Amino acid sequence: MAQKSEREMERILKNCRMRNFLMLLFIGGMILAWRVELRAETKPNLAILPFHIHRGEEPGKLANCPICRGVIQRGEILPGSQNTLTRLLQQKMETMGAFKILPLEKVEEAFSEIERRQFELKPMRSFIQLGKTLDMDFIFIGTLFRFEERIGSHIGAEKPASVGFDVHLIRLRDEKMIWTGKFDETQRPLSENLLKIGSFFRRKASWLTAEELSNVGMDEMLKRFPGLKELEE
Repeated sequence: MAQKSEREMERILKNCRMRNFLMLLFIGGMILAWRVELRAETKPNLAILPFHIHRGEEPGKLANCPICRGVIQRGEILPGSQNTLTRLLQQKMETMGAFKILPLEKVEEAFSEIERRQFELKPMRSFIQLGKTLDMDFIFIGTLFRFEERIGSHIGAEKPASVGFDVHLIRLRDEKMIWTGKFDETQRPLSENLLKIGSFFRRKASWLTAEELSNVGMDEMLKRFPGLKELEE
């Protein structure tokens, strides 16, 4: 009888330990989910706005960026290339994970409701107003100057890809431009510049398409992107 009572007691204790263990797992899971949700909520909101095509100067002429007044050579722009750059920047910022990023569909929906001519006449003011309408903390404004496709293949190009664009991060609470990135490159063979051997191999030692060149250039540009603490100061 005593042995039976002892076994019963052991079973009760074992069940209690199991219930306690499961309860701890449940509480731990709730705390983890709460922390993940809290981190997501504390991330600043960012909208990647559609790249703005710079117009005016003839291809081959130097052009001033309407946002920062920086200088980049104008060139031919492949139709739809502004969408390619917008998508690339969206993907890279999502991978970075520092911001809560508004889906492109919502940005495009709001963008479509505003008269496009306003963005041509006053791009900075128009994009800032759009960002505030979307209730964002930050916006990325990109300007596209050149997007010329490679003619040839990856092993031999009759004409290399050539891309020129810049991006600007605007903090909306004080409408301040707090970071600018720029990419301006026409791909060259290694024989023309041995000092750029590292760049040559980062470009897969081959002739890239304009989108591939943009992708590599955007990665290099974003390596200099500051941390959130710097962006908030």
